[in-house]
Amino acid sequence: MQDEMLIVEDLLLTLMDDKSGAIAGEGTLYYTLGGAVLAELALRGNVTVTEGDTGLTGLKVHAVSGHSVSDPLLQAAYRKTAERTRGVQTLLVEIGGELRSTVLDRLVDRGMVSRERKRRMGLFRTTSLSVANTRHKAEVLREVRAALVDGRTPGDRTAVLIGLISASGGLPSLHRTIPWSGKVYERAKEFERGAWGADAVNTAVMRTLVAISVGSTVAVTSAAD
Repeated sequence: MQDEMLIVEDLLLTLMDDKSGAIAGEGTLYYTLGGAVLAELALRGNVTVTEGDTGLTGLKVHAVSGHSVSDPLLQAAYRKTAERTRGVQTLLVEIGGELRSTVLDRLVDRGMVSRERKRRMGLFRTTSLSVANTRHKAEVLREVRAALVDGRTPGDRTAVLIGLISASGGLPSLHRTIPWSGKVYERAKEFERGAWGADAVNTAVMRTLVAISVGSTVAVTSAAD
């Protein structure tokens, strides 16, 4: 396994409550996690989104050849993208559908999350989760807070992470670290729209993030109906 944390791993860790293990935005988590993987592939130059290339399932995502993909989780998503061009909303479901357990397993293996299996009343098996490496999570949230509260320009990965947290609807759950306010909400929406002003970020990443946020909004609205 790669030493570097993936965006999708930091995202799930960030959305998880330290003690209870509850994950914010659980109902549409497949969209958010799938979006994190697509955004990372776009950030690495493995996929792109063609401007104006839209359909019923949203902007079309294209695989880009010539760039190696070494991480097994990213490899699986890239292969699915390379099979044929799909709309982003379709890909979010296909890629994100099984990611929750996969990413949790990776976080447990990394020592970031603790998983404890118990028997209740000697009969029923239960599994509890909690954040084991609160230091790493705090470092990630410190970067997020610096961008949203202090107005600092973040690195590309943090910018994408903020956009995904915003799209997931999970930002209010972080209020203990990032005080919730109208200003924070609007600032986060800028990142969700890919409008954080970082010239070094590939435009494909911004288009992907916008497509993901639109798809996530559709999913959240559908879940609420």
